Formats: sequence, C-alpha cells, structure tokens
Amino acid sequence: MSTEFANLGFIPDAISRQRMNAIAQQRFDMQRNSHRGRFDGGRRGWTRQPWMRWIWTVVLAVVAALAARDGTLDRNWMGGEAGSAEGPARLVDGDSLFVGGKEVRLKGIDAPEGRQTCTREGKSWPCGEEARRQLQRMISGNSVRCRSIEKDQHNRLLGYCSADGKELNREMVRSGYALSYGKFEAEEKAAKAERRGLWSGEFERPRDWRRNNGIGGR
Repeated sequence: MSTEFANLGFIPDAISRQRMNAIAQQRFDMQRNSHRGRFDGGRRGWTRQPWMRWIWTVVLAVVAALAARDGTLDRNWMGGEAGSAEGPARLVDGDSLFVGGKEVRLKGIDAPEGRQTCTREGKSWPCGEEARRQLQRMISGNSVRCRSIEKDQHNRLLGYCSADGKELNREMVRSGYALSYGKFEAEEKAAKAERRGLWSGEFERPRDWRRNNGIGGR
C-alpha cells in the first residue's frame, strides 16, 4: 500500500521533503523580519521606520517656525545670538544701557566713555558724562524697546533701541554725541558740519581713548 500511496504523491521522496522544508524556512524568515522593525522593543524600530523620522522632523520644523514668527524663540536656541528687550531703562553710558534686566549695546555707534573728557575752546569738559545725559534726555522716562541682532564679546545684546518713536542709535549720532560705525554716516556728517556735540571742539575717538587708557575693546 505504501508503494501505491507513493505513486499517488502522498508520500514525498527525500528531495521533495528538503525542498518543502527550505520553502517553509524561507517564509518563516520573511515573516519574522517584516515584524522585527515594528516589534523589536523600540531599539531597531526607529531605524527601520524612516517615515517616523520624517514625521518628527516636520513636527519640529513647524514648532520652530511658529515660535520664531511669534518672537518667542530666542536665536540662542537656534544657534544664533539674538533677543529683544523692553521696559524702563537704566543707563551705563552714552551707548549702553540696561533694558528689562538685559544689558544692551547700541549697535552701529560709539559714544565717549563715562570718564572720558574732551576739549572745547581750550578747556576740558566731561564729554563722556554729557553723552550719557544726552541719551537720558532722549529717553526722558519713556519705556525703551530694543531689537537685538547679536551679542558682543562681553555677552551684551547688540541692537537698535527706540523710545517715544525715536531710534536712539541714529539720534545719538545726529546729536553729535556718538560716532557712526557705518550705518549713520549721513547723520554724522550733518553733526560735524553744524559742530554739534563732540564736534564743537577737539576729541579723541572713543576706541582710541579706551586703548590709550587700558580699557578693553567693545
């Protein structure tokens, strides 16, 4: 009877059994590998599911874009060095002040240091202190708002500040109590022509005064 069943194909020969075992093993391996990426305890699922990385990349990009648009994301978090400040001001000198607890350096200008003196009609006068007073008059108790671009070597915000609708950087140069570093050349030229502020006498450029008096760069 066994010979009869063999002729009917119910009892496979040795070669058929090997082939069937190989096919079964191949199917088992394929099924196991297809689930390993999803159910491997989380260790390999991340690397085997590129669409998950894509989703998280999109989510983080959207969050960053919304925060930046609303002004709530400081550029320090993004690898830059910017921020903003608003509130009452406490002056340091003619081109730096504290606003909202943050020290801000007025970008694009350079005013005399607090202890610096200048000469007018052969007499010395405290041009550094007068520059500070000029900035104080411009603020006149108003709230100051600063938009920062970067930070300087002393970790101060470098930016443009305004009070009562006036841009303080520009107005300090226009008044003659600060020099321009590139952006306010027209205002400096007008102040010099009309002999306003520092231009009313002789003075040492603030950066030269700092160097000659052993004060670090700003």
